[in-house]
Amino acid sequence: MKRWLLLCPMVLLAGCMKPKPLPIYGQVPEFHLTAQDGQPFDSKVFTGRVWVADFIYTTCTGPCPMMSSYMRRVQDTTDVAMVSFTVDPAHDTPPVLAAYSKHFTADPARWHFLTGDKASLNTIGVADFKLNSVDGSLIHSTRFALVDQHQRIRGYYTSTDEGFLERLQHDIRQLEKYPS
Repeated sequence: MKRWLLLCPMVLLAGCMKPKPLPIYGQVPEFHLTAQDGQPFDSKVFTGRVWVADFIYTTCTGPCPMMSSYMRRVQDTTDVAMVSFTVDPAHDTPPVLAAYSKHFTADPARWHFLTGDKASLNTIGVADFKLNSVDGSLIHSTRFALVDQHQRIRGYYTSTDEGFLERLQHDIRQLEKYPS
């Protein structure tokens, strides 16, 4: 009985402890692209918000449909913003992205599908997210990036890793509960 009384305060304190902060992998600078509705998109809409990003293209028969399904699950289980950048801006025009968005029942207030000129998308993919180039090859990363309220990349999650979605959702909750 005495051991239990000694353990109770430790268990209660453990529940009050702040978790170890997530690493910072880089800063996402402001960007301007075009959304699936054809309207200009300014990344300032993410200021103060946690968001998740990925890189896809709409004619992909490989990992992109599964990645978009995972993004849909993020949409359904969290309140974060999301963005899917195209790696095929020549094909993925706003109307094409809008149709793709509808196929995955994306909430247009939270999940943005973005296109733009190849140079801007390449800068975002290579310099900003350090994931992939947008060079016409359609080769791209299958990782998701988690960005905090200060536009800092706080995690990368490979969509083919077992349990990645649970880790991503856990880290989203941590950033929302303990903004740093």
